[in-house]
Amino acid sequence: MEAVLWYVFTGTRGGANRARILRAIDDRPRNANQLAEDLELDYKTVRHHLDVLRDNEIVEKSGEDYGAIYLPTDRARHHWDTVEQILEQVN
Repeated sequence: MEAVLWYVFTGTRGGANRARILRAIDDRPRNANQLAEDLELDYKTVRHHLDVLRDNEIVEKSGEDYGAIYLPTDRARHHWDTVEQILEQVN
């Protein structure tokens, strides 16, 4: 999981936005529209990054459709020290 975390946040161009999204979700679970508004990002951009984070089991969604909220997975929480270390570097 640690290698996945490093890759998702530092190995690709979208890592900084994914880090912003994860920080926001950690602060307060939200849906994609709320994230787009709060982070001043395009909705489609947020959806793309949420899909990447979900595909890598870093975030999960609760609920279905438009109003589904996102939160960190238990797996990500288990490696939260690494997450924090990465987020500090991406900042």
